[in-house]
Amino acid sequence: MRWAQLTLVEDDPGNYDPRFWLDYFRRTHSDAACLSAGGCVAYYPTRVPLHYRSKFLGDRDCFGELVAGCRKLGMNVVARTDPHAAHQDVYDAHPDWIAVDAQGNKRRHWADKELWVTCALGPYNFQFMTEVTREIVQLYRVDGIFSNRWSGSGMCYCEHCQANFKKFSGLDLPRTSNPRDPARRQYSVWHQARLFELWRLWDAEIKKINPNAGYIANAGGGALSELDMKTIGELAPTLFADRQARHGLMAPWANGKNGKEYTATLGRKAIAGIFSVGIEEQYRWKDSVQNGEEIRLWVADGIAHNLRPWFTKFNGKVVDKRWLQVVEDIYGWHRKHERYLRNERSLARVAMVYSQQTATHYGGARARARVEDHTLGFYQALLESRIPFDMVHDRMLDAASIGRYRTLILPNIAALSDAQCAQLKAFVAGGGNLVATHETSLYDEWGARRRDFGLASLFGASFSGRIDQDVHNSYLHIEKHPASGQYHPIVDGLDTANRIINGANWVHVKPVDRAAYSPLTLLPSFPDLPMEQVYPRIPRTEIPGVFLHETGKSRVVYFPFDLDRTFWEVLSADHLRLLRNAVQWAHNEPQPLTVEGRGVLDVSLWLQKESLTAHLVNLTNPMLMKGPIREILPSPPQKVHIRIPSGRRVRKAQFLVGSQTLDIQEANGAVSIDVPPIGIHEVIAIDLA
Repeated sequence: MRWAQLTLVEDDPGNYDPRFWLDYFRRTHSDAACLSAGGCVAYYPTRVPLHYRSKFLGDRDCFGELVAGCRKLGMNVVARTDPHAAHQDVYDAHPDWIAVDAQGNKRRHWADKELWVTCALGPYNFQFMTEVTREIVQLYRVDGIFSNRWSGSGMCYCEHCQANFKKFSGLDLPRTSNPRDPARRQYSVWHQARLFELWRLWDAEIKKINPNAGYIANAGGGALSELDMKTIGELAPTLFADRQARHGLMAPWANGKNGKEYTATLGRKAIAGIFSVGIEEQYRWKDSVQNGEEIRLWVADGIAHNLRPWFTKFNGKVVDKRWLQVVEDIYGWHRKHERYLRNERSLARVAMVYSQQTATHYGGARARARVEDHTLGFYQALLESRIPFDMVHDRMLDAASIGRYRTLILPNIAALSDAQCAQLKAFVAGGGNLVATHETSLYDEWGARRRDFGLASLFGASFSGRIDQDVHNSYLHIEKHPASGQYHPIVDGLDTANRIINGANWVHVKPVDRAAYSPLTLLPSFPDLPMEQVYPRIPRTEIPGVFLHETGKSRVVYFPFDLDRTFWEVLSADHLRLLRNAVQWAHNEPQPLTVEGRGVLDVSLWLQKESLTAHLVNLTNPMLMKGPIREILPSPPQKVHIRIPSGRRVRKAQFLVGSQTLDIQEANGAVSIDVPPIGIHEVIAIDLA
């Protein structure tokens, strides 16, 4: 349930106090530890040739001392290896183990010029690091091996990669990042297959020695991750989300997003969220200490979305001690209430799809802007709307995986196979709802454009052959229904606006039913300079800005423009309202959790074996979109409504953070609770009978 990671630096042996760390593991009630063992630097008396031992190690066994101490505390131990860099003697003995750049040069390490960058796909990992892995498991009977930076440091053009890729594809290694290039497409397939081959090799070798242990890669995540998360979910016995802190313009809810993305393919397997006590910026201040409130907020949002806390500290010599009490407080609370944190499943009825194939084969080098920014925009809108939701991987759209959801959201999931489109059509035919944006389903799984949307029959719209990009000064008219004279619920709250800003990218489509009513119509772009010329040349069109389709119990909403991406860029309140209304209209049933009140809260609802918990994470802070936060501003009071699962009844309810008495009102299978002001996090725990 609680993890500790100590990443040693080479001069730690003899210069740090292992007793301090073992005592800290005890005080934090840590169940497991990840400890530096070998790879770039060995912290034990290795006998593997060319396995570099710390020059400060002497006759000590730093790794062994920590393992023995952790065992006495009843902890599990995972050994950390790092194979991405090697010393000069490795280069001298096996220059073919070193990574090569596109110009044919052996790669010096970018941060330490005395080291060389290794090739992840050749003999260094498959032979040398396999031997290192065997030795560690044999000597210490560890519960697993966790490898950092095991999958390489960019493309490698060494002799092994060239020969192996040629054998696989008959092609030379690609020299372009264009996802439509045949060699690049084949490389993406080969690269994944080679890494999963390595994963399986190491796991098999570990299990030969200790059948109860396994290999756990530092891998995975969202759409921009390089390895297929569905396969990872099948291979990994557990996984660790290595997204240690926010940086740049990153919201604190990003840690909860990590939890949702990992849970999407790992299901009920335990997932730990690695968090750094330091500042995670591009300048790599690895010895820094983060503001305590920032640490608390980042970890709380991860816990709210199924991550078990894992603190990581680089350097065994503690200089700045300000983080110690912060982590001890978090872990103490977590241990006290851990039975309410052993989640079995989310009770959300809305899910957002994420697509690695869209990022790889459609987004390519621009995947962050063309794919991830759509996801971030819709994520922000759902969060501000306090709609509990999960994430779903696009390779898990079968009925068994998505059947528990009422509504799926497709934020520009552009690349979908015919089989995936058929699964989504079956979901709608079975009573499910969809909300989709922009180029969703316009491309096949390899990023090749179709003649028409794969989901055209659901959208009620066909592609007319043109996509406008970087559209300036365009708007959307708010339209009444011509027969009733009423506004549609999807434009609720916008009826007095007359028109709102458009997105920045527009897909031209033809409505299947030309007489169908659309609550939004396009006002095309017109000059924005000189100011005297800023007036519409075409005052009104009948071009739909949204398509609404109802079939039986199902509802489908399709926006032919990048509403979600534009919202992420400009955070227009009108776009927020439109996204919120679209989900609410499509969903058309009460949410299992509703939270009423002012402020910005991240919410979730989880079922455990004998309880359910509602998490409320307070993001109401002037530093919401740029960390670190300076102080916690308590949220105003909230009114919470929770639907109790069918066949269960409330036995007891309590707050897990605040000490106030919890008063509940029950009616019609739901409970209502008044929640006092929230600092960072409040959890409502309900014991069920």
